[in-house]
Amino acid sequence: MEDLPEELFTEIIARITQTSDLNSLSLVSKRLYTIEACQRKALHVGCGLCPAREALASLCSRFPNLWKVKIDYSGWASGNGNQLDNKGLLVISSRCPLLTDLTLSFCKCITDLGLGYVADCKKLVSIRLNSALEITSNGLLAVATGCSNLSILHLENCEKIESVEWLEYLGWNRSLEELVVMNCKGINEHDLLKFGPGWMKLQKFGFDTKKRVVNIPGGYDFHDDLYDAHNPSQYDFCCETLKDLRLARFTTGTEVGLRVLLGKCKALERLCLEYVFGLNDNDITAISQTCRNLKSISLWLKPLHYDDAYRTGFTDNSLKALSLGCPMLQAIELTFVGCQPGWPSDISFTQEGLLALIQSCPIRVLVLNDANFFDYDGMKALSSASFLERLELTDSDKITDAGLCFIACAPCLTSLTLRRCDNVTDVGLAELARAQKLESLTIECCRSISHQAAQGAARSVRYSKSSQVGIVERMYF
Repeated sequence: MEDLPEELFTEIIARITQTSDLNSLSLVSKRLYTIEACQRKALHVGCGLCPAREALASLCSRFPNLWKVKIDYSGWASGNGNQLDNKGLLVISSRCPLLTDLTLSFCKCITDLGLGYVADCKKLVSIRLNSALEITSNGLLAVATGCSNLSILHLENCEKIESVEWLEYLGWNRSLEELVVMNCKGINEHDLLKFGPGWMKLQKFGFDTKKRVVNIPGGYDFHDDLYDAHNPSQYDFCCETLKDLRLARFTTGTEVGLRVLLGKCKALERLCLEYVFGLNDNDITAISQTCRNLKSISLWLKPLHYDDAYRTGFTDNSLKALSLGCPMLQAIELTFVGCQPGWPSDISFTQEGLLALIQSCPIRVLVLNDANFFDYDGMKALSSASFLERLELTDSDKITDAGLCFIACAPCLTSLTLRRCDNVTDVGLAELARAQKLESLTIECCRSISHQAAQGAARSVRYSKSSQVGIVERMYF
C-alpha cells in the first residue's frame, strides 16, 4: 500500500463522505493519516470539544486546508465543560487561511469581539449565526466591512441585533446573493427594505418572525380589496435576480413593506408565503404578471375577518391569475389552519378553482394540508392529471377509498403521502396495490390503514402510527 501513488489515495479519500469513515481510514497508516488530513475540508464540532480552545487549535493544525467550519452547541449543558469563546474564533481566523464557510450555533460565549476576529477571514463567503445571543449589530458590521466576498448571510434567533447599518453597508457593497433572517426581534420588514441596491444581486431571501400562528392577531380587518401595493409610483425597487423568496408569520399593512417584492421578481422560481396577513388577490396578480418563470408556490393560510366574512385572504381569482400568468408552475402547496370542516366558507379557494389551475399548468407536485374543500370529485379529476407525479394529503376527512381508487389511475403518479386521513382504509390501499404504479408510499397516523395493507401498495413504504412532530409544529406553531 505504501507504494501506491499519492494521487490514487487522494482519489479514494475524495469518494468518502462520512466523517467516521475518514477518521477510521486515517488510522490505517501514517501516510494515509497525513494525506487525509490535508484533504479534509470540513470540520463540525460542539459539546465534545474539551478543553474547547486547545482542542480546536489542535484540529486546525491537523487539518490545514479547512474551508468549512461549524461550531454547534445545541443541547449543551454545564456538565459538557466550557464553550468556545472569542479566542477560539481567533484560532480559526489565524489557522484556517482558506476558510470560506462558518456556522456558529448556540455559542453563548461568542460576542462582537469574536466576530471582529472573523472579519480577518478575507476569503469568507458564508456565515450563519443561530442563537448567537451576545452578537449585536456592531459585530455584524465588522464582518460586513471586513469580508468583502461575503455572499451568504443567515441570522436566526439573534436577539441583540437591532440597528441595520450592517445591512445598509452590505446593500451598497452588493455582494450578498443569499439573505435569511429568522426570529430576530430587532429586525422588521421595513428595516430590510434598507438593503437598497443590494436587492439587485440577491438570489435567495427569507424573512420569518417565527411567531406562533395562534398568537398572530385575527380579530380585526387586515384587508383592503382596493389597495394595490404594486403601483410603480409608490417605490423604486429592483430585485430582478431573486429566484427563491420566503416570507412568513407577520402582518403587512397598506404601507410599503416586503409585499412590494412580489411584483418585482422577474426571475422568481420558488415562492413561499406562510401566514403573511394583509395580502390579497392583487399581490398574487402582481406575481402572475411578473414571474413567468415561477415553478413552485406554497401558501399557508389562516382565516381572518375580511370585510363582513371570516375567511382566508386569497380567492379563486388568485388561482386564475396563476393559471394565466405562470405557465411553468409545477408544484403547489396549500396549507390551512383554523378552518372548520363544517364551515367550507372559511377557505376562499374552491375545488373548481384549484382543478382549473392544475389543468392549465404542468403540475407535478400537489400538497394539500387540511383542505376541507377537496373531496371525491377532486380525486376523480386528478386521475386524469397528465403531469402529476407526487400527491400529499394531510387531514383530509373527505378523502375515502373511492377517491383512492381514482388516484390509482393517475398516469404519472409515483409518490403518495397520506397523513391523518381517517376515512381511507385497507380497501383503498388494495386498489393501489393492484395498480402497482407507486414507487413511494408514506402513511402517517391513518388509523384505518394497517401496516400489512400498506406494505404491498408501493415499492418503498413508510408506515407510522403517529405524525412527524416537525410537520405539526411547523403548521400550527
